[in-house]
Amino acid sequence: MSDTEGQSSIPNGADETEPGEGDASAARDAQSAPESVNLSSAPEGSEGAQDRPMADSSQKQGPGEEEDTDSMDGSGLYSLTEDGERESEGGGQTERGKDEGRRSARKRNRPSGGATRLSSSSDDDDEDEEEDEEDNVEEDEEAMEAWLGSDLRDLTRPSWCAVPSLRAREIGHSSLQFVRKVCGARGLVQRLELQGRLERHTGCVNTLHFNPSGTRLASGSDDLRVVIWDWARKRAELEFDSGHKSNVFQAKFLPHSGDSTLAMCARDGQIRVAELSATQCCKNTKRVAQHKGAAHKLALEPDSPCSFLSAGEDAVVFGIDLRLDRPANKLVVVKEGEKKVGLYTIYVNPANTHHFAVGGRDQYVRIYDQRKINESDNNGVLKKFCPSHLVPSESKTNITCLVYSHDGTELLASYNDEDIYLFDSSHSDGADFRRRYKGHRNNATVKGVNFYGPCSEFVVSGSDCGHIYLWDKNSARVVQFMEGDRGGVVNCLEPHPHLPGLATSGLDHDVKLWAPTAENPTTLKGLKDVMKKNKRERDEDSVRHGDQYDTQLLWFLMRHMRNRRPQRTRRGEGAEGDTDESWSSPDSSDEEDGGPDHVQCMSS
Repeated sequence: MSDTEGQSSIPNGADETEPGEGDASAARDAQSAPESVNLSSAPEGSEGAQDRPMADSSQKQGPGEEEDTDSMDGSGLYSLTEDGERESEGGGQTERGKDEGRRSARKRNRPSGGATRLSSSSDDDDEDEEEDEEDNVEEDEEAMEAWLGSDLRDLTRPSWCAVPSLRAREIGHSSLQFVRKVCGARGLVQRLELQGRLERHTGCVNTLHFNPSGTRLASGSDDLRVVIWDWARKRAELEFDSGHKSNVFQAKFLPHSGDSTLAMCARDGQIRVAELSATQCCKNTKRVAQHKGAAHKLALEPDSPCSFLSAGEDAVVFGIDLRLDRPANKLVVVKEGEKKVGLYTIYVNPANTHHFAVGGRDQYVRIYDQRKINESDNNGVLKKFCPSHLVPSESKTNITCLVYSHDGTELLASYNDEDIYLFDSSHSDGADFRRRYKGHRNNATVKGVNFYGPCSEFVVSGSDCGHIYLWDKNSARVVQFMEGDRGGVVNCLEPHPHLPGLATSGLDHDVKLWAPTAENPTTLKGLKDVMKKNKRERDEDSVRHGDQYDTQLLWFLMRHMRNRRPQRTRRGEGAEGDTDESWSSPDSSDEEDGGPDHVQCMSS
């Protein structure tokens, strides 16, 4: 249609018509109407067809931008990502405004009055229910987006650039710091991918630990066996029976022992030490302590080849010194008031080995000083930390794992069916957390958490959804997201001590090795959907928590009654189970908790 023809349909033209031309004007208007309709379906090549693709492309641009906010490509990827996130946040506000407008419009358009509702009451009720349901879904989605976006900070620019760093190393500048900077580089973390699997165990793999030099990897499993791997060649160098009666929870090389001493703990409550020979065989295993409940974790002293700590569900912390005739010494019984607190985790401060932290069946991280534990004074606790919103918690929150940073200044704690929290270990008693890392799910098992990088630049955790999450420590943003376990749960994450890579394990019967060999950085595809799904499942389970707790208590009582008689029989028979030499302790107990049928796969 030409410009002059378009003007003929303008209403103002009616003022210019002369008397007697009204019929002709009406006829022209009738003819112009079909032309305006035909304009909307003009064929390609016409002016109308040329204008429409521009409008369509502008409408389709929004979803594309939303996809790009999760992608990280190119050298300027972090500045682009942050800008994209800001743009998407602005767009999200606009969309929320539109949604609110649509909801209010629907409410205004709802029929009111007796006559209207009498004529179509059933249809209107159905429409109202559908509209209310849509409103609830939209509100839930907005709340979920707000939860995901809270507690986050902007990512800083990458501190390591590959080309300048490689050039500097070639001419001898900063060559000693090259590996440390590479291991802590965000660009390499975003290129982590699966390198291979170590397959030997016939049960869930519950523990992984590299030797100090990083050349060997120890793994322990529900099959009661420990395997020492030459992980680079993907070959098992040594496999032996741990001597435990139930699931092996940890196996660790003692430092400065020439990789000849391995400390182990298990569900049976025993703390055992394996002596390894240079001829790739295990000389023997000895029991050095006995908890009255499962023992989940050991804590090594960084410079000691003969001293370490253990913690058990009996609330006891043992200090173990292999140089003594009776190695086990009870350091403390952890209590809250008069109630014992079963322990799941323990860690020694690497910068001050007199200090150690424990966590277990309540919401408090407790720090002790071995030199001055007085149980009559605050139950011997030096200081306690807890997220402020969990202090009055009635949800029976537990701490499944905690670790110190490389320099001991920070403490990381993972809570079951809650988030991961970072504390400043130098803060005073009762201080709140500094950072919060969210999106994963920690419910099905006693799940681990760890720092990644030579200077603890990242936080890494497994999840019930089978994925591995790596957060940037300072911004609390997810920078890597990998599918880590076909069985559905990732429990153990062990970074290599000197190289950019890590080993992981879970309900699968293998060990997985990861290295930064991907050609392109991760796009975090599907991350947001998985995080939302984990949050919804967590909220749904929290509603049913009371019933689950009663069921777990009943299961515990039934197990206790079932095991009570066999234990009395074993005690009557004498030295059951220990065929090798064992040390005893006045503070140790000969009680054993179950047998091989109790698996780490079940939550404790």
